[in-house]
Amino acid sequence: MTRVLLLGGTTEASQLARHLAALGVDAVFSYAGRTDAPVAQPLPTRIGGFGGVGGLVRYLKDESITHVVDATHPFAAQMSRNAIAACEQARVPLCAFERAPWVAGPGDSWINVGDIAGAVAALPDDAARVFLAIGKQNLRDFAARPQHHYLLRLVDQPEAPLPLPDAAAIIARGPFDEAGDRALLADHRIDWIVAKNAGGTGARAKLDAARALRIPVILIDRPELPPRRITDSIDGVMAFLDHRTDLGV
Repeated sequence: MTRVLLLGGTTEASQLARHLAALGVDAVFSYAGRTDAPVAQPLPTRIGGFGGVGGLVRYLKDESITHVVDATHPFAAQMSRNAIAACEQARVPLCAFERAPWVAGPGDSWINVGDIAGAVAALPDDAARVFLAIGKQNLRDFAARPQHHYLLRLVDQPEAPLPLPDAAAIIARGPFDEAGDRALLADHRIDWIVAKNAGGTGARAKLDAARALRIPVILIDRPELPPRRITDSIDGVMAFLDHRTDLGV
């Protein structure tokens, strides 16, 4: 009997949850708990961490989980590493449902960097207006470049003052569209964009808007992870689970 743990937090995870629910697959949706008001899911849902690799191993065994699907954000590297290690220890099959990374095309002006530190270093020395589209986890690193004005777009209202000397925050939840992001960048006179290479369509609009407005983008590469099975489609996940996918959902 199949029982799935779906590690979520992305648009793709929500799409997969709807598919699993429509098929009647026994599954649990897990949120890390970093968002104040997570999207409601059509599956039984748990919120919060597992307590590291050992805690996840215990959960897999206690809940009789037979398959794990990691559909977390491509930059949720610690959770993905924990899932790889825990599934190996518990002998539970793991598949990552991961959107393909973005690739530069004609008209794009991208600087690819390996990590947050690389993004900070790539910013210009002269004061600029920067759209810092990286979430809330690594904002403090950019305080090393205090000459810039930073525009942030966050899902939740910050609970504490922003750790940057000159910053403003917009509270909004994607997906976003190119026209809206083009207006946002123009209204705030943005000179540079810093973003993570998350892939997918829901957050790509800022890159398309940057191309249209000829704004350079500093794009942070995804963290490296140990080898694992990966698919970028629901059909691929269902093949991993060995379930039918012909219900048209």
